[in-house]
Amino acid sequence: MTLQHIAVLDDESAITELLAHYLAGHGFRTTQLHSGRALMDVMASDPPELVLLDLGLPGEDGFAIARQLREHWQCGLVIITGRGDSVDKVVGLEVGADDYVTKPFDLRELVARIKAVLRRTAPTATPARAPVTANQAPTTTAPAQLCLGFLGWQLDLAARRLNDPTGVEVQLTGGEFSLLATLAQHPGRVLSRDFLLEHTRGREAAPFDRTIDVQVGRLRKKLETDAEHPQIIKSVRGAGYIFIPPVSSGTSAT
Repeated sequence: MTLQHIAVLDDESAITELLAHYLAGHGFRTTQLHSGRALMDVMASDPPELVLLDLGLPGEDGFAIARQLREHWQCGLVIITGRGDSVDKVVGLEVGADDYVTKPFDLRELVARIKAVLRRTAPTATPARAPVTANQAPTTTAPAQLCLGFLGWQLDLAARRLNDPTGVEVQLTGGEFSLLATLAQHPGRVLSRDFLLEHTRGREAAPFDRTIDVQVGRLRKKLETDAEHPQIIKSVRGAGYIFIPPVSSGTSAT
């Protein structure tokens, strides 16, 4: 069985060595890195399934590195940093991070978060369980082989791929894909933030977590003609979000 590869980027060797040793004990293959350039070299030659990225790299912009990752590669991205400011966390999520962990962190919690992100970003992962709003009974999750269509868009649940109406693939993070799949499987229903958090991020979601709002904002920029006046994913004040267009389903080509 091939071990999942994690790239650990931090300017402090003591931290990368600690993380590499701990992750190896949990069945991961790791590469220790100390610069954005070294990370890009690894991404080109031996791309990992997930990157642990420290924002506080001397002389480098961690957010810029995150943006570059999202522009060119599809992998899990967990930011690890000593910056606990909520603004930094929101910016990190906006540039495409799947999770954000502040130092000092519990290694067991970090591994749990890594595994949760890998489940969401794995190409063969099944769609997230369908969340429901309060007082609604759960419905059966759509089969993994389904391809969902709406307004000319095609969302392939098996391949975890989104194609626009012209057939061009649109890059999504693992969290964005899981959120869009959940919404598209329940068109016309108001889904609360709590349920969306629970079924796209799992138990690691924190109370009052803004991840859902950030990811909805990113999805609107990719899906909507006018993100300021959305017609696909609409907000319902005090309740959550609703997926507006009708959705058709068919068999995935993959």
